[in-house]
Amino acid sequence: MKEIILDGESLTFEDVIAVAYGKPGFPKVSLSEKAIERVEQSAEAVQKLLQRGEVAYGITTGFGALKDKIIPPEMTELLQRNIVLSHSVGVGKPFDTATTRAIMLIRANTLARGFSGVRSELLKLILEFLNRGIHPVIPEKGSLGASGDLAPLAHFACALIGEGEVEFEGVKMPAIEALKKAGLEPIKLKAKEGLALTNGTSVMTAVGLLETQKAKRLADLADIAGCMSLEALNGTILAFDERIHNLRPHPRQVECAANLRRILEGSEFVRGFDPSNVQDAYTLRCMPQVHGACRDAIAYAEWLLNIELNSVTDNPLIFVDGGEIEVISGGNFHGEPLALAFDYLAIALSELCNISERRIMRLTDEASNAHVLPAFLTEKGGINSGFMIVQYTAAALCSENKVLAHPASVDTIPTSANVEDHVSMGLTSALKLRQITENLEHVLSLELFAAAQGIDFRKKIIGNKNLGKGTREFYEKIRSSVPFIEEDEYMKPMIDKVFEIVHEFVMK
Repeated sequence: MKEIILDGESLTFEDVIAVAYGKPGFPKVSLSEKAIERVEQSAEAVQKLLQRGEVAYGITTGFGALKDKIIPPEMTELLQRNIVLSHSVGVGKPFDTATTRAIMLIRANTLARGFSGVRSELLKLILEFLNRGIHPVIPEKGSLGASGDLAPLAHFACALIGEGEVEFEGVKMPAIEALKKAGLEPIKLKAKEGLALTNGTSVMTAVGLLETQKAKRLADLADIAGCMSLEALNGTILAFDERIHNLRPHPRQVECAANLRRILEGSEFVRGFDPSNVQDAYTLRCMPQVHGACRDAIAYAEWLLNIELNSVTDNPLIFVDGGEIEVISGGNFHGEPLALAFDYLAIALSELCNISERRIMRLTDEASNAHVLPAFLTEKGGINSGFMIVQYTAAALCSENKVLAHPASVDTIPTSANVEDHVSMGLTSALKLRQITENLEHVLSLELFAAAQGIDFRKKIIGNKNLGKGTREFYEKIRSSVPFIEEDEYMKPMIDKVFEIVHEFVMK
Protein backbone atom coordinates (compact mmCIF):
# COMPACT_ATOMS: atom_id res chain seq x y z
CA MET A 1 0.00 0.00 0.00
CA LYS A 2 1.40 3.35 -1.00
CA GLU A 3 0.88 6.50 1.03
CA ILE A 4 -1.26 9.13 -0.69
CA ILE A 5 -0.04 12.67 -0.08
CA LEU A 6 -2.58 15.36 -0.85
CA ASP A 7 -1.40 18.62 -2.39
CA GLY A 8 -4.63 19.68 -4.11
CA GLU A 9 -3.09 19.23 -7.55
CA SER A 10 -2.21 15.59 -8.22
CA LEU A 11 -5.03 13.35 -6.94
CA THR A 12 -5.78 10.58 -9.43
CA PHE A 13 -8.59 8.18 -10.27
CA GLU A 14 -6.44 5.37 -8.94
CA ASP A 15 -5.90 7.20 -5.63
CA VAL A 16 -9.64 7.64 -5.11
CA ILE A 17 -10.34 3.99 -5.95
CA ALA A 18 -7.62 2.84 -3.52
CA VAL A 19 -8.93 4.98 -0.66
CA ALA A 20 -12.57 4.14 -1.39
CA TYR A 21 -12.29 0.36 -1.65
CA GLY A 22 -9.06 -0.37 0.22
CA LYS A 23 -7.79 -3.22 -1.92
CA PRO A 24 -5.61 -4.85 -0.65
CA GLY A 25 -5.82 -2.37 2.25
CA PHE A 26 -6.52 1.29 2.85
CA PRO A 27 -3.51 3.49 2.08
CA LYS A 28 -2.60 6.17 4.59
CA VAL A 29 -3.49 9.69 3.51
CA SER A 30 -1.49 12.75 4.55
CA LEU A 31 -0.94 16.38 3.58
CA SER A 32 2.12 17.62 1.72
CA GLU A 33 4.25 20.30 3.37
CA LYS A 34 3.49 22.60 0.44
CA ALA A 35 -0.25 22.15 1.00
CA ILE A 36 0.07 22.86 4.74
CA GLU A 37 1.96 26.08 4.02
CA ARG A 38 -0.62 27.29 1.47
CA VAL A 39 -3.57 26.32 3.67
CA GLU A 40 -2.16 28.15 6.70
CA GLN A 41 -1.48 31.25 4.60
CA SER A 42 -5.10 31.24 3.44
CA ALA A 43 -6.40 30.76 7.00
CA GLU A 44 -4.26 33.64 8.25
CA ALA A 45 -5.67 35.83 5.48
CA VAL A 46 -9.20 35.17 6.73
CA GLN A 47 -8.22 36.23 10.24
CA LYS A 48 -6.69 39.44 8.89
CA LEU A 49 -9.93 40.22 7.07
CA LEU A 50 -11.82 39.80 10.34
CA GLN A 51 -9.40 42.09 12.16
CA ARG A 52 -9.86 44.74 9.49
CA GLY A 53 -13.63 44.43 9.70
CA GLU A 54 -13.96 43.93 5.94
CA VAL A 55 -17.19 42.60 4.45
CA ALA A 56 -16.71 39.17 2.86
CA TYR A 57 -19.47 36.75 1.87
CA GLY A 58 -19.90 33.85 4.27
CA ILE A 59 -17.20 35.22 6.57
CA THR A 60 -18.81 38.38 7.87
CA THR A 61 -22.18 37.96 6.14
CA GLY A 62 -24.99 35.42 6.12
CA PHE A 63 -25.47 32.86 3.35
CA GLY A 64 -27.55 32.73 0.17
CA ALA A 65 -30.42 35.21 0.33
CA LEU A 66 -29.04 36.35 3.71
CA LYS A 67 -25.84 37.60 2.06
CA ASP A 68 -26.64 41.21 3.05
CA LYS A 69 -26.88 40.40 6.77
CA ILE A 70 -23.67 41.59 8.42
CA ILE A 71 -22.37 39.29 11.17
CA PRO A 72 -20.47 40.86 14.08
CA PRO A 73 -16.94 39.47 14.66
CA GLU A 74 -17.86 37.76 17.93
CA MET A 75 -20.53 35.72 16.10
CA THR A 76 -18.42 34.43 13.18
CA GLU A 77 -17.64 31.06 14.78
CA LEU A 78 -21.29 30.50 15.67
CA LEU A 79 -22.17 31.36 12.06
CA GLN A 80 -19.94 28.53 10.81
CA ARG A 81 -21.39 26.03 13.26
CA ASN A 82 -24.91 27.08 12.37
CA ILE A 83 -24.44 26.55 8.63
CA VAL A 84 -23.37 22.96 9.28
CA LEU A 85 -26.26 22.22 11.62
CA SER A 86 -28.96 23.99 9.60
CA HIS A 87 -27.88 22.45 6.30
CA SER A 88 -27.90 18.86 7.63
CA VAL A 89 -31.30 18.04 6.19
CA GLY A 90 -30.52 15.15 3.83
CA VAL A 91 -32.94 12.25 3.43
CA GLY A 92 -32.86 8.72 2.08
CA LYS A 93 -30.50 5.85 2.69
CA PRO A 94 -26.89 6.63 3.64
CA PHE A 95 -24.07 6.39 1.14
CA ASP A 96 -22.08 3.18 1.28
CA THR A 97 -18.64 3.22 2.90
CA ALA A 98 -16.70 3.40 -0.38
CA THR A 99 -18.61 6.47 -1.56
CA THR A 100 -18.29 8.15 1.83
CA ARG A 101 -14.52 7.65 1.81
CA ALA A 102 -14.29 9.03 -1.72
CA ILE A 103 -16.30 12.10 -0.67
CA MET A 104 -13.99 12.77 2.29
CA LEU A 105 -10.83 12.37 0.22
CA ILE A 106 -12.01 14.59 -2.62
CA ARG A 107 -13.20 17.29 -0.21
CA ALA A 108 -9.88 17.26 1.63
CA ASN A 109 -7.98 17.53 -1.63
CA THR A 110 -9.88 20.57 -2.89
CA LEU A 111 -9.37 22.34 0.45
CA ALA A 112 -5.66 21.45 0.30
CA ARG A 113 -5.20 23.80 -2.66
CA GLY A 114 -5.12 26.67 -0.15
CA PHE A 115 -7.81 28.97 -1.54
CA SER A 116 -10.60 28.14 0.91
CA GLY A 117 -9.49 29.84 4.12
CA VAL A 118 -9.50 26.72 6.34
CA ARG A 119 -6.82 25.68 8.81
CA SER A 120 -4.57 22.67 8.32
CA GLU A 121 -5.92 21.46 11.68
CA LEU A 122 -9.32 20.91 10.03
CA LEU A 123 -7.82 19.07 7.08
CA LYS A 124 -5.75 16.85 9.36
CA LEU A 125 -8.91 15.87 11.26
CA ILE A 126 -10.58 14.82 7.99
CA LEU A 127 -7.56 12.64 7.23
CA GLU A 128 -7.68 11.16 10.74
CA PHE A 129 -11.26 10.11 9.99
CA LEU A 130 -10.10 8.45 6.77
CA ASN A 131 -7.06 6.78 8.28
CA ARG A 132 -8.94 5.49 11.34
CA GLY A 133 -12.05 4.39 9.46
CA ILE A 134 -14.52 6.88 10.97
CA HIS A 135 -17.21 7.29 8.34
CA PRO A 136 -19.91 9.97 8.65
CA VAL A 137 -23.46 8.85 7.93
CA ILE A 138 -24.38 10.90 4.84
CA PRO A 139 -27.90 10.63 3.37
CA GLU A 140 -27.94 10.31 -0.42
CA LYS A 141 -30.61 12.88 -1.24
CA GLY A 142 -30.96 16.60 -0.75
CA SER A 143 -28.42 18.17 -3.13
CA LEU A 144 -29.40 20.42 -6.03
CA GLY A 145 -25.85 20.49 -7.37
CA ALA A 146 -25.45 24.24 -6.63
CA SER A 147 -24.18 25.67 -4.33
CA GLY A 148 -22.52 22.34 -4.66
CA ASP A 149 -23.71 19.41 -2.55
CA LEU A 150 -24.76 21.45 0.47
CA ALA A 151 -26.94 19.02 2.45
CA PRO A 152 -24.78 15.88 2.05
CA LEU A 153 -21.57 17.78 2.79
CA ALA A 154 -23.17 19.32 5.88
CA HIS A 155 -23.76 15.81 7.26
CA PHE A 156 -20.08 15.08 6.64
CA ALA A 157 -19.08 18.32 8.38
CA CYS A 158 -21.36 17.55 11.33
CA ALA A 159 -19.22 14.59 12.30
CA LEU A 160 -16.11 16.76 12.47
CA ILE A 161 -17.74 18.99 15.10
CA GLY A 162 -19.03 16.00 17.06
CA GLU A 163 -22.61 16.11 15.82
CA GLY A 164 -24.65 13.61 13.83
CA GLU A 165 -23.79 9.95 13.34
CA VAL A 166 -20.84 7.96 12.03
CA GLU A 167 -20.03 4.33 11.35
CA PHE A 168 -16.95 3.22 13.27
CA GLU A 169 -15.58 -0.29 13.81
CA GLY A 170 -18.65 -1.71 12.09
CA VAL A 171 -21.13 0.06 14.38
CA LYS A 172 -23.28 3.14 13.81
CA MET A 173 -22.93 5.56 16.72
CA PRO A 174 -23.04 9.27 17.63
CA ALA A 175 -20.05 11.11 16.18
CA ILE A 176 -18.95 12.40 19.58
CA GLU A 177 -18.78 8.84 20.90
CA ALA A 178 -16.61 7.69 17.96
CA LEU A 179 -14.28 10.67 18.44
CA LYS A 180 -13.78 9.73 22.09
CA LYS A 181 -13.12 6.08 21.21
CA ALA A 182 -10.52 7.15 18.65
CA GLY A 183 -8.87 9.60 21.04
CA LEU A 184 -9.83 12.63 18.93
CA GLU A 185 -11.43 15.96 19.76
CA PRO A 186 -14.22 17.56 17.74
CA ILE A 187 -13.09 20.70 15.99
CA LYS A 188 -14.45 24.17 16.72
CA LEU A 189 -14.94 25.80 13.35
CA LYS A 190 -13.33 29.16 12.65
CA ALA A 191 -14.43 31.80 10.15
CA LYS A 192 -15.12 30.46 6.64
CA GLU A 193 -14.62 26.80 7.60
CA GLY A 194 -18.25 25.69 7.81
CA LEU A 195 -18.93 27.27 4.44
CA ALA A 196 -15.80 25.71 2.90
CA LEU A 197 -16.79 22.24 4.11
CA THR A 198 -20.32 22.37 2.71
CA ASN A 199 -19.87 24.33 -0.52
CA GLY A 200 -18.57 22.24 -3.43
CA THR A 201 -19.03 19.33 -5.83
CA SER A 202 -17.30 16.59 -3.84
CA VAL A 203 -20.33 14.31 -3.44
CA MET A 204 -21.40 14.25 -7.08
CA THR A 205 -17.74 13.89 -8.08
CA ALA A 206 -17.29 10.90 -5.77
CA VAL A 207 -20.42 9.08 -6.95
CA GLY A 208 -19.72 9.83 -10.61
CA LEU A 209 -16.09 8.75 -10.38
CA LEU A 210 -16.88 5.39 -8.80
CA GLU A 211 -19.54 4.72 -11.42
CA THR A 212 -17.27 5.82 -14.27
CA GLN A 213 -14.64 3.36 -13.05
CA LYS A 214 -17.27 0.61 -13.08
CA ALA A 215 -18.43 1.73 -16.52
CA LYS A 216 -14.91 1.22 -17.92
CA ARG A 217 -14.93 -2.38 -16.72
CA LEU A 218 -18.49 -2.94 -17.88
CA ALA A 219 -17.58 -1.74 -21.37
CA ASP A 220 -14.84 -4.38 -21.46
CA LEU A 221 -17.35 -6.95 -20.24
CA ALA A 222 -19.88 -5.91 -22.88
CA ASP A 223 -17.30 -6.75 -25.55
CA ILE A 224 -16.75 -10.20 -24.02
CA ALA A 225 -20.49 -10.87 -23.66
CA GLY A 226 -21.14 -9.75 -27.22
CA CYS A 227 -18.40 -12.03 -28.52
CA MET A 228 -19.76 -15.02 -26.58
CA SER A 229 -23.19 -14.35 -28.08
CA LEU A 230 -21.64 -14.08 -31.54
CA GLU A 231 -19.97 -17.48 -31.06
CA ALA A 232 -23.20 -19.02 -29.81
CA LEU A 233 -25.04 -17.63 -32.85
CA ASN A 234 -22.46 -18.72 -35.45
CA GLY A 235 -21.71 -15.07 -36.23
CA THR A 236 -18.92 -13.72 -38.39
CA ILE A 237 -15.87 -11.73 -37.43
CA LEU A 238 -15.65 -10.13 -40.88
CA ALA A 239 -17.52 -6.99 -39.79
CA PHE A 240 -14.67 -6.21 -37.38
CA ASP A 241 -12.10 -6.01 -40.20
CA GLU A 242 -9.61 -3.23 -39.48
CA ARG A 243 -10.04 -1.75 -42.96
CA ILE A 244 -13.73 -1.02 -42.39
CA HIS A 245 -13.12 0.91 -39.19
CA ASN A 246 -10.15 2.86 -40.51
CA LEU A 247 -12.57 4.39 -43.02
CA ARG A 248 -14.66 5.80 -40.14
CA PRO A 249 -11.86 6.48 -37.68
CA HIS A 250 -13.70 7.33 -34.48
CA PRO A 251 -11.01 6.35 -31.98
CA ARG A 252 -13.16 4.26 -29.64
CA GLN A 253 -14.85 2.48 -32.57
CA VAL A 254 -11.45 1.52 -33.96
CA GLU A 255 -10.26 0.40 -30.50
CA CYS A 256 -13.41 -1.61 -29.90
CA ALA A 257 -13.13 -3.44 -33.23
CA ALA A 258 -9.51 -4.29 -32.39
CA ASN A 259 -10.58 -5.54 -28.97
CA LEU A 260 -13.31 -7.74 -30.47
CA ARG A 261 -10.75 -9.25 -32.83
CA ARG A 262 -8.46 -9.99 -29.87
CA ILE A 263 -11.26 -11.57 -27.86
CA LEU A 264 -12.28 -13.81 -30.79
CA GLU A 265 -8.74 -14.72 -31.82
CA GLY A 266 -8.50 -18.43 -32.51
CA SER A 267 -12.24 -19.04 -32.28
CA GLU A 268 -13.62 -21.98 -34.24
CA PHE A 269 -17.18 -20.97 -33.39
CA VAL A 270 -17.30 -18.07 -35.86
CA ARG A 271 -18.00 -18.40 -39.56
CA GLY A 272 -16.01 -17.05 -42.46
CA PHE A 273 -17.49 -15.81 -45.70
CA ASP A 274 -20.74 -17.63 -46.45
CA PRO A 275 -22.55 -16.67 -49.68
CA SER A 276 -25.83 -17.86 -48.17
CA ASN A 277 -25.34 -15.70 -45.06
CA VAL A 278 -23.24 -12.68 -45.89
CA GLN A 279 -23.89 -10.50 -42.84
CA ASP A 280 -25.20 -10.62 -39.27
CA ALA A 281 -27.89 -8.64 -37.51
CA TYR A 282 -26.96 -5.21 -36.18
CA THR A 283 -26.54 -6.36 -32.58
CA LEU A 284 -23.56 -8.47 -33.68
CA ARG A 285 -22.32 -6.63 -36.75
CA CYS A 286 -22.46 -3.12 -35.25
CA MET A 287 -20.82 -3.81 -31.90
CA PRO A 288 -17.78 -1.59 -32.69
CA GLN A 289 -20.03 1.30 -33.68
CA VAL A 290 -22.35 1.01 -30.67
CA HIS A 291 -19.93 -0.14 -27.98
CA GLY A 292 -17.34 2.33 -29.29
CA ALA A 293 -19.74 5.26 -29.08
CA CYS A 294 -20.59 4.29 -25.51
CA ARG A 295 -16.89 4.24 -24.70
CA ASP A 296 -16.70 7.84 -25.94
CA ALA A 297 -19.08 8.86 -23.15
CA ILE A 298 -16.95 7.00 -20.60
CA ALA A 299 -13.79 8.68 -21.87
CA TYR A 300 -15.42 12.10 -21.65
CA ALA A 301 -16.56 11.52 -18.06
CA GLU A 302 -13.09 10.31 -17.08
CA TRP A 303 -11.43 13.34 -18.71
CA LEU A 304 -13.77 15.74 -16.92
CA LEU A 305 -13.48 14.03 -13.54
CA ASN A 306 -9.68 14.16 -13.66
CA ILE A 307 -10.00 17.94 -13.91
CA GLU A 308 -12.63 18.16 -11.17
CA LEU A 309 -10.58 16.07 -8.73
CA ASN A 310 -7.98 18.82 -8.45
CA SER A 311 -10.27 21.83 -8.74
CA VAL A 312 -11.29 24.32 -6.07
CA THR A 313 -15.08 24.30 -5.92
CA ASP A 314 -16.16 26.31 -2.89
CA ASN A 315 -17.09 30.00 -2.60
CA PRO A 316 -15.83 32.61 -1.96
CA LEU A 317 -12.17 32.01 -2.72
CA ILE A 318 -9.25 33.68 -0.94
CA PHE A 319 -6.41 35.04 -3.08
CA VAL A 320 -3.22 36.14 -1.35
CA ASP A 321 -0.55 38.01 -3.29
CA GLY A 322 2.18 39.26 -1.02
CA GLY A 323 0.43 41.52 1.45
CA GLU A 324 -2.68 41.85 -0.68
CA ILE A 325 -5.74 39.79 0.20
CA GLU A 326 -8.71 39.54 -2.12
CA VAL A 327 -11.94 37.63 -1.55
CA ILE A 328 -13.79 36.88 -4.77
CA SER A 329 -17.27 35.36 -5.01
CA GLY A 330 -17.82 33.09 -7.99
CA GLY A 331 -19.59 29.89 -8.96
CA ASN A 332 -17.13 27.01 -9.03
CA PHE A 333 -19.59 25.06 -6.87
CA HIS A 334 -21.98 24.77 -9.83
CA GLY A 335 -22.17 21.14 -10.94
CA GLU A 336 -23.24 21.73 -14.55
CA PRO A 337 -20.12 20.18 -16.18
CA LEU A 338 -20.56 17.04 -14.08
CA ALA A 339 -24.33 16.85 -14.50
CA LEU A 340 -24.06 16.94 -18.29
CA ALA A 341 -21.28 14.34 -18.33
CA PHE A 342 -23.17 11.96 -16.04
CA ASP A 343 -26.37 12.31 -18.08
CA TYR A 344 -24.39 11.58 -21.24
CA LEU A 345 -22.82 8.52 -19.62
CA ALA A 346 -26.21 7.34 -18.32
CA ILE A 347 -27.57 7.42 -21.87
CA ALA A 348 -24.53 5.53 -23.16
CA LEU A 349 -24.75 2.78 -20.54
CA SER A 350 -28.47 2.45 -21.24
CA GLU A 351 -27.53 1.76 -24.85
CA LEU A 352 -25.06 -0.94 -23.78
CA CYS A 353 -27.99 -2.46 -21.88
CA ASN A 354 -30.28 -2.19 -24.90
CA ILE A 355 -27.94 -3.91 -27.34
CA SER A 356 -27.16 -6.63 -24.78
CA GLU A 357 -30.85 -7.34 -24.24
CA ARG A 358 -31.37 -7.57 -28.01
CA ARG A 359 -28.62 -10.16 -28.22
CA ILE A 360 -30.35 -12.14 -25.45
CA MET A 361 -33.52 -11.97 -27.52
CA ARG A 362 -31.64 -13.33 -30.54
CA LEU A 363 -30.16 -16.15 -28.46
CA THR A 364 -33.62 -17.19 -27.24
CA ASP A 365 -35.73 -16.59 -30.37
CA GLU A 366 -35.31 -19.53 -32.75
CA ALA A 367 -36.73 -17.63 -35.72
CA SER A 368 -34.39 -14.67 -35.20
CA ASN A 369 -31.29 -16.85 -34.99
CA ALA A 370 -32.21 -18.85 -38.10
CA HIS A 371 -32.62 -22.06 -36.08
CA VAL A 372 -28.98 -22.09 -35.04
CA LEU A 373 -30.22 -22.49 -31.46
CA PRO A 374 -33.44 -24.05 -30.13
CA ALA A 375 -36.29 -21.85 -28.92
CA PHE A 376 -35.52 -20.38 -25.50
CA LEU A 377 -32.32 -22.41 -25.32
CA THR A 378 -34.05 -25.63 -24.32
CA GLU A 379 -34.53 -28.88 -26.26
CA LYS A 380 -37.88 -29.66 -24.71
CA GLY A 381 -39.82 -26.47 -25.34
CA GLY A 382 -43.39 -26.47 -24.08
CA ILE A 383 -42.90 -28.52 -20.97
CA ASN A 384 -39.79 -26.36 -20.40
CA SER A 385 -39.69 -22.57 -20.72
CA GLY A 386 -35.89 -22.51 -20.70
CA PHE A 387 -34.42 -19.02 -20.87
CA MET A 388 -37.66 -17.31 -21.88
CA ILE A 389 -37.96 -15.18 -18.74
CA VAL A 390 -34.25 -14.39 -18.62
CA GLN A 391 -34.95 -12.12 -21.57
CA TYR A 392 -37.99 -10.66 -19.77
CA THR A 393 -35.83 -9.61 -16.82
CA ALA A 394 -33.29 -7.98 -19.12
CA ALA A 395 -36.12 -6.19 -20.92
CA ALA A 396 -37.53 -4.93 -17.61
CA LEU A 397 -34.16 -3.47 -16.61
CA CYS A 398 -33.74 -1.82 -20.00
CA SER A 399 -37.17 -0.23 -19.71
CA GLU A 400 -36.28 1.06 -16.27
CA ASN A 401 -33.13 2.58 -17.74
CA LYS A 402 -35.14 4.46 -20.34
CA VAL A 403 -36.84 6.34 -17.52
CA LEU A 404 -33.61 6.85 -15.58
CA ALA A 405 -31.75 8.08 -18.68
CA HIS A 406 -33.93 11.19 -18.90
CA PRO A 407 -31.38 13.93 -18.19
CA ALA A 408 -31.54 15.54 -14.77
CA SER A 409 -29.35 18.39 -16.00
CA VAL A 410 -32.18 19.90 -18.05
CA ASP A 411 -34.12 20.52 -14.85
CA THR A 412 -33.67 23.42 -12.45
CA ILE A 413 -35.64 24.91 -9.59
CA PRO A 414 -34.90 28.27 -7.93
CA THR A 415 -33.89 28.27 -4.26
CA SER A 416 -32.81 30.65 -1.50
CA ALA A 417 -35.46 33.26 -2.25
CA ASN A 418 -34.55 33.15 -5.95
CA VAL A 419 -30.91 34.16 -5.38
CA GLU A 420 -29.75 30.68 -6.32
CA ASP A 421 -31.98 30.66 -9.38
CA HIS A 422 -30.36 27.99 -11.58
CA VAL A 423 -29.07 24.66 -10.28
CA SER A 424 -27.41 21.68 -11.96
CA MET A 425 -29.05 18.63 -10.34
CA GLY A 426 -25.60 17.06 -10.63
CA LEU A 427 -25.96 14.61 -7.75
CA THR A 428 -29.32 13.48 -9.13
CA SER A 429 -27.53 12.76 -12.43
CA ALA A 430 -24.88 10.77 -10.57
CA LEU A 431 -27.39 8.77 -8.54
CA LYS A 432 -29.40 7.89 -11.66
CA LEU A 433 -26.15 6.86 -13.32
CA ARG A 434 -25.48 4.57 -10.35
CA GLN A 435 -28.81 2.78 -10.83
CA ILE A 436 -28.20 2.36 -14.56
CA THR A 437 -24.70 0.99 -13.93
CA GLU A 438 -26.16 -1.61 -11.58
CA ASN A 439 -28.81 -2.56 -14.15
CA LEU A 440 -26.16 -2.92 -16.84
CA GLU A 441 -24.16 -5.25 -14.62
CA HIS A 442 -27.25 -7.47 -14.26
CA VAL A 443 -28.15 -7.41 -17.97
CA LEU A 444 -24.62 -8.37 -19.03
CA SER A 445 -24.72 -11.19 -16.46
CA LEU A 446 -27.92 -12.46 -18.06
CA GLU A 447 -26.39 -12.28 -21.53
CA LEU A 448 -23.34 -14.25 -20.42
CA PHE A 449 -25.61 -16.81 -18.74
CA ALA A 450 -27.61 -17.26 -21.96
CA ALA A 451 -24.57 -17.18 -24.25
CA ALA A 452 -22.87 -20.00 -22.30
CA GLN A 453 -26.01 -22.11 -22.76
CA GLY A 454 -26.00 -21.29 -26.47
CA ILE A 455 -22.34 -22.23 -26.84
CA ASP A 456 -23.07 -25.63 -25.33
CA PHE A 457 -25.79 -26.21 -27.92
CA ARG A 458 -23.31 -25.27 -30.65
CA LYS A 459 -20.85 -27.80 -29.21
CA LYS A 460 -23.45 -30.51 -29.75
CA ILE A 461 -23.39 -29.65 -33.45
CA ILE A 462 -19.76 -28.78 -34.21
CA GLY A 463 -18.00 -30.62 -31.39
CA ASN A 464 -15.74 -29.35 -28.65
CA LYS A 465 -13.87 -26.82 -30.75
CA ASN A 466 -11.90 -23.81 -29.55
CA LEU A 467 -13.56 -20.67 -28.29
CA GLY A 468 -11.90 -17.32 -28.74
CA LYS A 469 -8.87 -16.32 -26.71
CA GLY A 470 -10.93 -13.84 -24.68
CA THR A 471 -14.22 -15.73 -24.42
CA ARG A 472 -12.78 -19.08 -23.34
CA GLU A 473 -11.77 -17.89 -19.88
CA PHE A 474 -15.15 -16.34 -19.13
CA TYR A 475 -17.05 -19.35 -20.45
CA GLU A 476 -14.95 -21.65 -18.24
CA LYS A 477 -15.53 -19.46 -15.19
CA ILE A 478 -19.27 -19.62 -15.73
CA ARG A 479 -19.23 -23.36 -16.27
CA SER A 480 -17.17 -23.89 -13.13
CA SER A 481 -20.11 -22.46 -11.14
CA VAL A 482 -23.18 -22.98 -13.33
CA PRO A 483 -23.94 -26.15 -15.33
CA PHE A 484 -25.67 -26.50 -18.68
CA ILE A 485 -29.41 -26.51 -17.97
CA GLU A 486 -31.06 -29.63 -19.39
CA GLU A 487 -34.55 -29.03 -17.98
CA ASP A 488 -36.28 -26.25 -16.06
CA GLU A 489 -35.04 -25.78 -12.53
CA TYR A 490 -34.79 -22.98 -9.95
CA MET A 491 -32.70 -20.44 -11.87
CA LYS A 492 -32.16 -17.64 -9.38
CA PRO A 493 -29.10 -19.22 -7.68
CA MET A 494 -27.46 -19.70 -11.08
CA ILE A 495 -28.10 -16.10 -12.10
CA ASP A 496 -26.64 -14.99 -8.78
CA LYS A 497 -23.50 -17.06 -9.34
CA VAL A 498 -22.95 -15.55 -12.78
CA PHE A 499 -23.52 -12.10 -11.30
CA GLU A 500 -20.85 -12.83 -8.66
CA ILE A 501 -18.38 -13.66 -11.44
CA VAL A 502 -19.30 -10.46 -13.26
CA HIS A 503 -19.12 -8.32 -10.13
CA GLU A 504 -15.67 -9.67 -9.29
CA PHE A 505 -14.55 -8.69 -12.80
CA VAL A 506 -16.07 -5.21 -12.53
CA MET A 507 -14.54 -4.49 -9.11
CA LYS A 508 -11.12 -5.97 -9.85
